[in-house]
Amino acid sequence: MTTITPATGTLFRFATAGSVDDGKSTLVGRLLHDSKAILADTLESVARTSAERGFGGEPGAIDFALLTDGLRAEREQGITIDVAYRYFTTGRRSFILADCPGHVQYTRNMVTGSATADAVVVLVDVRNGVLEQTRRHLAVVQLLRVPHVIVAVNKIDLVGYDRTAFDSVAAEVAALARDLGLPDVHTVPVSALAGDNVVTRSENTPWYDGPSLLDLLEELSTIDELETDLEALRLPVQLVIRPQGGLSPELTDAAADAFRDHRAFAGRIESGTVSLGDPVEVFPAGVRTTVTGIRRGPESLDAASAPLSVALELADPVDAARGAVIAAAGSLPAPRRELDADVFQLDGRPLTPGARVLVKHGTTTVQAIVTDVRGRLDLDTLETTPTASLATNDIGLVRLKLAADLVALPYAAHRRAGAFLVIHPQDGATLAAGIVVEAPA
Repeated sequence: MTTITPATGTLFRFATAGSVDDGKSTLVGRLLHDSKAILADTLESVARTSAERGFGGEPGAIDFALLTDGLRAEREQGITIDVAYRYFTTGRRSFILADCPGHVQYTRNMVTGSATADAVVVLVDVRNGVLEQTRRHLAVVQLLRVPHVIVAVNKIDLVGYDRTAFDSVAAEVAALARDLGLPDVHTVPVSALAGDNVVTRSENTPWYDGPSLLDLLEELSTIDELETDLEALRLPVQLVIRPQGGLSPELTDAAADAFRDHRAFAGRIESGTVSLGDPVEVFPAGVRTTVTGIRRGPESLDAASAPLSVALELADPVDAARGAVIAAAGSLPAPRRELDADVFQLDGRPLTPGARVLVKHGTTTVQAIVTDVRGRLDLDTLETTPTASLATNDIGLVRLKLAADLVALPYAAHRRAGAFLVIHPQDGATLAAGIVVEAPA
């Protein structure tokens, strides 16, 4: 048998955000270009399109935004609409990058792109400073508990690399970070168009002695590095693998043979580590037992850690289905029938008291009703103000009454066990994304 622990330090997820025309797509394109992550034919196509449009007014000038704005509507309008995912590798780390839209009507896409991020890069135009959308994005980052925030003060070349202009914006950012309670904010002066401080340190900013943007991204810790060793095992069951004819057709022949005589519970480890012989408890069955087998496909393991997907075999018969949770013995919280939550309203239909919805938490979905809308976050004052409903892109505090128990934790204590979706029961649309908070006094 072997032990598999994922090499979490080799993969880093980050998202970009910011107000309209702050240069997000250009920054991403420059980052990909200067880190040698663009294929030659793609670069030739972008250079040809840039020349046809007369970009930059100089021969050979490249519009780096074209490397990420993949939809036709994005290219034609010069805006980012959808989250554009890009993958690239440097000598030190592999990256998954989510380029998020800046327009207020696409804030829901920014929530999607940032929910699993290890870091968020928020762009600010040095000439404009902190705007309402900047405040909205940083508020989302704070509520999502993204571990690291990098504020890229862009277009520093348009103010002649003036240190005073940068310091002024950096002071605004620091004040907002204090108001929001953001503990780890890095501020970097950059020019996405010229490439200053994006991949390498720039000689045009001798007054800046910090790392470049890429240097920061290569050095920061991932969520798994920060949390896995601190949290107990938690595995939401996605599939029950039953012996004697109940095997999933998706299993390979070798994997199917491994489960012929054993029932196993398959899912992705959300947190912690599991080893053979570990005591565990299963919700909602209420059974305490021990782990007798850990399988990854046909391979038997001695131990496995988040975020691997595995199948666990247990010593005792357990009546559990998709949606059950296997956790380290004694680590599960008391089941909840009510949730107090901060929600990000994503759908055009308002969220109002009395609305009947579905709550999707992990691999389980339960019926629920919105019993109270307690307030809405005012992005100017950063205070919660009373409201009767939540409209698109609002961030508000609500209470939900559930039809079945959930073992949810406050999001501040456990990001994965504290997040959920609010779904329309008729059409299946995602109405809101929510995070569990402690009940207010």
